[in-house]
Amino acid sequence: MSNSAKSPLHRPALHDSGYRHASGEARYVDDLPEPRGLLRAALVTSPHARARITRRDATAARQMPGAAAILFAEDVPGHNGIGPVKHDEPILAEDEVLFRGQAVAVVYGTDFETCRTAAAMVEVDYEPLPPILGIRAAIEAGSFLTDPHVIARGEVEQALAEAPVRVEGEVSSGAQDHFYLETQAALAIPDEDDSYTVYSSTQHPTEVQKMVAHVLGIGSQRVTCEVPRLGGGFGGKESQASNWGCLAALGARVTGRPVKVWLNRDEDMCFTGKRHPFWSSYRAGFDEQGNLLALDVHIYSDGGWVTDLSGPVLDRALFHLDNAYYVPALRFEGRVCKTNVPSNTAFRGFGGPQGMLVVEDALNRVAERLGLDPAQVRQRNFYGDAPRDRTPYGQQVANNRLQRIWTELAVSSEYATRRLAIEAFNATSPHIKRGLAFQPVKFGISFTNSLLNQAGALVLVYADGTVQLNHGGVEMGQGLHTKMLAVAADALGVPVETVRAMNTATDKVPNTSATAASSGSDINGQAVRDACVAIRARMRPVAADLLRLPAAEADAVRFEVGRCVAPDGRDLPFAEVANACWVRQVALSATGYYRTPGIAYDASRGRGTPFYYFAFGGAVIEVELNGLTGEHRLRRVDILHDVGDSLVTTIDRGQIEGGFVQGWGWLTCEEVIYDDTGRLHTPGPSTYKIPAVGDCPDDLRVALLRDAAQPGTIHGSKAVGEPPFMLAIGAVTALRHAIAAFGPARREVTLALPATPEALLHAVEDARAALGQREARGAAK
Repeated sequence: MSNSAKSPLHRPALHDSGYRHASGEARYVDDLPEPRGLLRAALVTSPHARARITRRDATAARQMPGAAAILFAEDVPGHNGIGPVKHDEPILAEDEVLFRGQAVAVVYGTDFETCRTAAAMVEVDYEPLPPILGIRAAIEAGSFLTDPHVIARGEVEQALAEAPVRVEGEVSSGAQDHFYLETQAALAIPDEDDSYTVYSSTQHPTEVQKMVAHVLGIGSQRVTCEVPRLGGGFGGKESQASNWGCLAALGARVTGRPVKVWLNRDEDMCFTGKRHPFWSSYRAGFDEQGNLLALDVHIYSDGGWVTDLSGPVLDRALFHLDNAYYVPALRFEGRVCKTNVPSNTAFRGFGGPQGMLVVEDALNRVAERLGLDPAQVRQRNFYGDAPRDRTPYGQQVANNRLQRIWTELAVSSEYATRRLAIEAFNATSPHIKRGLAFQPVKFGISFTNSLLNQAGALVLVYADGTVQLNHGGVEMGQGLHTKMLAVAADALGVPVETVRAMNTATDKVPNTSATAASSGSDINGQAVRDACVAIRARMRPVAADLLRLPAAEADAVRFEVGRCVAPDGRDLPFAEVANACWVRQVALSATGYYRTPGIAYDASRGRGTPFYYFAFGGAVIEVELNGLTGEHRLRRVDILHDVGDSLVTTIDRGQIEGGFVQGWGWLTCEEVIYDDTGRLHTPGPSTYKIPAVGDCPDDLRVALLRDAAQPGTIHGSKAVGEPPFMLAIGAVTALRHAIAAFGPARREVTLALPATPEALLHAVEDARAALGQREARGAAK
């Protein structure tokens, strides 16, 4: 039915909660009605990045009116350590603290003011120790969270030695705060028989359920985690929402009263992890036309104080060091550093952007040195037909759309004409320069931990023909519910308006995976369709009987637009058939399940198939740079993105636009700064700049690649959440083009990231100085 003009699939639609978002009717955790006897919570946190705890005393604080309970690590009834991979993260510090802001105690009280006052009265003595801050310091100290992960192919040293052109470089990328509009929040309500309902702002309700049960020392059956919706997540609520759910549930267990934990913006930014900073060094070999022959890379990430998801993030960075380009000989090695800052965590792209920056830097440098158009260099190095279709880890790049995207985008963006016009403009403009760049993206889709590639759903059809839809994905503003409503409505042949998406909850769909890795629509859509198909199969014989069709023709009954239709065109309302099923005692609820096939990776060999498929995209980006102030603006951005056969086109376009702007923010204006004591100096919007409406491109053109249905996915669609983020890397190339115009020809540009006005101004001054030196040498001759 998905090909029918009557289906809601593959067409525009409003976000299912769009009007509620705009009107303020949408309910988040902090908007839920407050239960009687509600307590709040506040933390007693470490003022040191690293220290031993020598004394703790809450005697005075416990005497304060309104303070219901004050707990230390020894008061945790179950296990104090949590974590998505290793349980190495104490909920409350035990003998030492390992980052500034780590929780030492938690205070529960009648209101936030009481909690914070009591928290200030808790006495804690420390013996400060030297912290390890930054990747370089961690490498020097031998402080790591993981062992090295190596991916290799061919004889890289020989290929480098024989390469006509060799480029070496270092690439540093900074942290990025998730800056979701809704900060971390959880509400825990004690139920009968030592059971708890936890309302959590989490991307991973099953993880919160498991960690709460772990901390309380009870079984998961006694914990229900429900998610009303998220005011943004971007990965920051994949693992790190668990802390706050556990602290809320811990208070509910000890006091027998409901407890809410809510962080204000400063607390959220100081206590939670960010996008991993990376430092990489590389050696690359090319021929004289810019064809990549060899690439040797060492990458390090800053994982913070505990493991969290840093290992998988590093893995995905390694998997994306190649981006869209075939590398004949290579060696990639990566490792996670342990430092004394909050544990860095998942963020849109999950290491992929940090990995891609390396190869893009190498391509930019060789193009600048050889005087080539970087777009042509990129196109020459695309993955292609065998043998140029194998990734460094051995997976085939199937259904490759890179060349097609470049061909179509080069025409629609008028790339060649505009590049000539920019060169002419730059030649006559002394202080304002423009730059143009093409950025391709190849991004792997699936959880690289194969066990997470599964999803479930529960669909309920009522006797009046209306439908309730439960699935394991979380709606965080990205439009997942909108897509799942379309999938369910299509499968059952009913209007979207008759289907209601319910809050995601662990008592409806168990053992869910996080809504992450851009896989929410892929895996949950298949599970939803599976459940709907099961219900439809039960309804068909009843519909055939009511339509007076032979039993053998039951499979010919069509479900569309709220009606059950016979081959000869006679039809009945879906609601009438649903009621007849109820009367005849036919089950109208079903579970659905899906697991992604063929995902396997052997880290010891650096070989396998970590992804089900690849998403592709391309962007042509034009910037204008003021050489006197370092300020720049995006003049025009043309994006052509491969989303397969889009489930809901408007949702996908929104994801592409938002992902690009967020990526541009990471690379140009968002700067996380810690001082040498581990204190965060950018804890709010007054010191941390995220892109605003005025920063968006003056001219933004987004197109979805046509005739690009993907085999083996839900209705031919493709994931879209993360891949567009990395298209913004092209802004760096465009800025380098503009910077180069201030200096001599064939000079490699040096530009620090994020490319803030200060960094850009330094790069421009370097370029001008190089031009002056070259002109002076010429005059001397």
